[in-house]
Amino acid sequence: MILDTALLSRMQFGFTISFHILFPAFSIGLAMFLAIMEGIWLKTQNPVYKSICLFWTKVFALTFGMGVVSGIVMEFQLGTNWAGFTKAIGGVLGPLFTWEVMTAFFIEAGFLGVMLFCWDKVSPRMHYFATLLVVGGTTLSAYWILTANTWMQHPVGFHIVDGIYKVDSWYDIIFNRAGFPRYFHMMLAAYITASFVIASVSGFYLLKGKFTEFAKKCFSFAWLALFILIPTQLFVGDATGLEVHNNQPIKTAAIEGVWDTQAGAPLLLFAIPDQKNQKNLFEIGIPYGASLINTHKLNGVLQGLKTVPPADQPKVAVVFFTFRIMVGIGILMLLLACAAMYLRYKNRLYDTRWFQKASIASAPLGFMALWCGWLTAEIGRQPWIVYNHIRTLDAASDVALRDVMISFGLIIIVYGIVFGVFYFYFLTKTIRHGPGELDEKDPHQPFLYMPSKHDEE
Repeated sequence: MILDTALLSRMQFGFTISFHILFPAFSIGLAMFLAIMEGIWLKTQNPVYKSICLFWTKVFALTFGMGVVSGIVMEFQLGTNWAGFTKAIGGVLGPLFTWEVMTAFFIEAGFLGVMLFCWDKVSPRMHYFATLLVVGGTTLSAYWILTANTWMQHPVGFHIVDGIYKVDSWYDIIFNRAGFPRYFHMMLAAYITASFVIASVSGFYLLKGKFTEFAKKCFSFAWLALFILIPTQLFVGDATGLEVHNNQPIKTAAIEGVWDTQAGAPLLLFAIPDQKNQKNLFEIGIPYGASLINTHKLNGVLQGLKTVPPADQPKVAVVFFTFRIMVGIGILMLLLACAAMYLRYKNRLYDTRWFQKASIASAPLGFMALWCGWLTAEIGRQPWIVYNHIRTLDAASDVALRDVMISFGLIIIVYGIVFGVFYFYFLTKTIRHGPGELDEKDPHQPFLYMPSKHDEE
């Protein structure tokens, strides 16, 4: 493998987006959680629910800020490292990004101030309205971004004039049929990711015997949500797989390790793709499984990787294994959620130490599955930056390799400090401090954070 400007630019963009994608996903899930908790507080006036809102709003604010900063860096890279890409499709993706900022980001950013700082300055209903607008902003923002990415995966509604992509139908682009399952798949992934973090922090408090009323409600809600969300994600993931098979059959072939077009393709539980020799080594599979999953027919036909030149094939091993890691993590998630429901049924959810420890360890599972799914989708699209239209090599800027190396090195250093040190420092500090304790003399004042005896330990 020769390190050239295009490859290094891909590595740089992949590095930055790998950081970025985690923060918006966590923010989207937390925003929905906060809206639900605040709604329950308004309904019940139980001060514990307000303490939940106050605590997780701090985490949301920290995460939201990191997402904004990391997102700006990616936008600069489009201009500096991918000039061919922006020149060709700027008329398509430019308006989508503008609408994302105008209709979504401004909403969430504008009302975030009310959500964070105006608990005692506006009425409870007005504050809840602001929270709902933040949720709406994050949800709409995700839709615009997924719409842009879906167009790159399945371009529609355009014609080309002198290498420049002109829009024929914004309706076809905005309501791209391939985008709906991908969007819901991403949103569910965000909710699952946030739920595991909430379950992890709550499990930590239960294990330490700290903030137990707060922890019990968060713990119970998170695992109940996961028990519902994870099976739902399986169905949505199936719909996403069908769209990928219809629109990007070579990506499906890479996911399933299918080299020759065949009916009744087996589901490979394990194999080592040998791209050089265009075959798999050490196959272990279930007959007809891949065809059944991707076409819903036992003898469904899967197009083979060999139907396109090797230069038009993605890196099969990466796509093959990241997909299986994602599925494996999903199965582990489902088993944990089922264990939680069993413990709930036995009235042992809050006092089973092994499950509390397992919950603490489960915090990164959602992020890992999300990251592997993203790698599968994006590397599986290669060598195209716009599927079957613009090659990634043709989209790179004509800049010196040295310049990309310098900028990449600086990004690694800055990201390591800002996101790898500062974010986790303040996040850990917030978690260790906890939500505080309600004033025992007046339990109806959830605004007060009293020093906890555990803070001294």
